[in-house]
Amino acid sequence: MRSIRKRWTICTISILLIFYKTKEIARTEEHQETQLTGETELSLSRLMVNSSYKILHKGRASVFQHTVEGWKINTSLVLEIRKDILRFLDAERDVSVVRSSFKPGDVIHYVLDKRRTLNISNNLHSLLPEISPMKGRRFKTCAVVGNSGILLDSQCGREIDSHDFVIRCNLAPVVEFAADVGTKSDFITMNPSVVQRAFGGFQNESDREKFVHRLSMLNDSVLWIPAFMVKGGEKHVEWVNSLILKNKLKVRTAYPSLRLIHAVRGYWLTNKVHIKRPSTGLLMYTLSTRFCDEIHLYGFWPFPEDFSGKAVKYHYYDDLKYRYFSNASPHRMPLEFKTLNVLHNKGALKLTTGKCVQQ
Repeated sequence: MRSIRKRWTICTISILLIFYKTKEIARTEEHQETQLTGETELSLSRLMVNSSYKILHKGRASVFQHTVEGWKINTSLVLEIRKDILRFLDAERDVSVVRSSFKPGDVIHYVLDKRRTLNISNNLHSLLPEISPMKGRRFKTCAVVGNSGILLDSQCGREIDSHDFVIRCNLAPVVEFAADVGTKSDFITMNPSVVQRAFGGFQNESDREKFVHRLSMLNDSVLWIPAFMVKGGEKHVEWVNSLILKNKLKVRTAYPSLRLIHAVRGYWLTNKVHIKRPSTGLLMYTLSTRFCDEIHLYGFWPFPEDFSGKAVKYHYYDDLKYRYFSNASPHRMPLEFKTLNVLHNKGALKLTTGKCVQQ
């Protein structure tokens, strides 16, 4: 009798376990279905990609579902992304520190190297803007132009120049490539390393004259110099500042805030994009969401070959070699591209990676 009662108890427990397990599975499936189909609230992280996603195939870009034909902007998504980004940074203020933030002689720690410090020089202080160079500015359409060799033979110059506001990266040359990249420049970034790589470290007068001529073409544009990121480029920043003042160039200088990179990285990490450090292109896209109603990206292509297997230069204007997938790199370009491609397909931005249609 005791044996029968024991078997009955075990059987009852087993039935109850199966019952509750079945209900738990049902609740889980219902929750997953709600996540997949619910439209009451947009979850931005669902649009992004995880770093574990494989996006390479035998050294060539995998096949992306990507087309510009019939692309339409998703205004509600654009507004949602802008709102989400503003939780992490104040783009209008973080685009540049202002003169009242420091005084000459102040010592600050580098953003990515807290053990090292920088003294705010008189020249640097005098070139800090009094107010944000982007204060109160809004544009219907903006172009963010990367420097990939995918731009060569694209015939995108006229289309790029047609936008209300054009952002370019790292003081890339434009005149000799105008048909493909355009010439309009409203906001131009310049990493200190550009001085050494493109202008010979200002070792001779011709290099300095070449640099001054390039900046004179910018007129009233914003020149964005990340001066507080890492130790090593401070002498180049000082030389640049000195040449701007000496030649009374009209360019408006800007120097990103000390919190900008961490704030931008925090936004993307929260949305499941596991970058180490945002590239200049990703920084510019993130900032431009605050000022631009419609964002178009050109020259973003972090692969050594195009879809057909044709070699693509890292930069459209030089022969610099780059290890796209090196773990030593501070950036994760392919992951960034994959993310931007997802946003393109959702209508949050337009990503052009082929030839532009001539109007």
